[in-house]
Amino acid sequence: MLELAPSHLAAMRRTARALADTPEEADDLVQDTLVRVLSRPRDVEAAGPYLLQALRNTHVSSIRARDRRPRTTALEPEDARLVASAALEPAAVVASREVIGAIAALPADQRAVVTAVDVAGLAYREAADRLRIPVGTVMSRLHRGRARLRPYAVAA
Repeated sequence: MLELAPSHLAAMRRTARALADTPEEADDLVQDTLVRVLSRPRDVEAAGPYLLQALRNTHVSSIRARDRRPRTTALEPEDARLVASAALEPAAVVASREVIGAIAALPADQRAVVTAVDVAGLAYREAADRLRIPVGTVMSRLHRGRARLRPYAVAA
């Protein structure tokens, strides 16, 4: 088998280039196949078809192994409005966390309006459309919600 491998190397490279995404991956596939085949003595009558089938099997095995590994992705950048600045004093960070906690403690209807207008920055009309309530209701709930948050107001 060892003597026949060089004569079939060109066909293996062509097949590997058809299977792999890059020429480097194709070369690695040919090398991995030859390492696998030549690692044990074999008695094969037709070396060419045998090597091409071994190449295909090695390729399929590598794809299956790759699919079993967990996929990683880059983290999305955090929204700067939701993350406390590193330049802030610790007291300011604590105060902003208290405000966020106070917003979370509001009744659901007031919390939704305060979050839409004061946190997300929506206009009254846009908040009304998104929450499916009249603009007057947005203004009254916002007034009541802000009144409950006044003790937590941070001096700017």
